[in-house]
Amino acid sequence: MVPNQWSRTLMVCAGAVLTIALTACSVFDRDGTDSTPDKAAAATALPGAGAANRVSLVQKLGQDGPLRSLNVEPDGHWECDDCAGDGVTSTGSLDPEQVKRLHDLLADPRLRQETDEARRYRVSCIDALTSSLLTSAGLITSQDCPGEDQPPVANEILLLLTQATPAEPTA
Repeated sequence: MVPNQWSRTLMVCAGAVLTIALTACSVFDRDGTDSTPDKAAAATALPGAGAANRVSLVQKLGQDGPLRSLNVEPDGHWECDDCAGDGVTSTGSLDPEQVKRLHDLLADPRLRQETDEARRYRVSCIDALTSSLLTSAGLITSQDCPGEDQPPVANEILLLLTQATPAEPTA
């Protein structure tokens, strides 16, 4: 028999894992299409809108730094949790030119070769700013480390998102 404190801990962990899995499944279907309830409306909002034009960014400075989480919808609306390391959730929209640029970058065929899997990427720096982009092409991680090559298309997406939303995380 499992002690009560252990069963509560296991239930909380299982609930967290389930929540993350269900959230990920709701963002992207297995076939890579948008799984929002109103797919037709989302698809007609902008040309090429859908899961291919949705992107998430998670950044963390070192092991103890704040965790910045940014989600951008196909129409350019974004929500950022702890953007400036201050615990505040911010929302806003990219301007039409930024939305078009983001869609063009996300559609770039070179992006598939920049995924962690394609590059066999391994985090190598300690106390660096680590940025992870989740796109329909896959997960793309990079660090601000001396001498580390930045994936060019993903780096342009990263710059666009960090310049168009509040602040990068601060220590």
